[in-house]
Amino acid sequence: MSRVIGSARHEALRAFIVEKRLKAGLRQVDVAKRLKRYQSYVTHIETGQKEIGFLELLDLAEVIGFDPQEAIRALKRAGK
Repeated sequence: MSRVIGSARHEALRAFIVEKRLKAGLRQVDVAKRLKRYQSYVTHIETGQKEIGFLELLDLAEVIGFDPQEAIRALKRAGK
């Protein structure tokens, strides 16, 4: 199994989430509150320090307002 953190796909997902959050006009603290988490949780996701699981991706999509399938398509283009 390949390493996830630091991979091209992990970087693409991290950048995708940041872009969608900013386009939605949300701050990290706004996302954290909606997730009922600390801001540091969102910071770790956005800086690439945390691996993002499938269920976390669904939660992020719901609170930020993007289609998780769009994120998956972006990851497919990013390669391995």
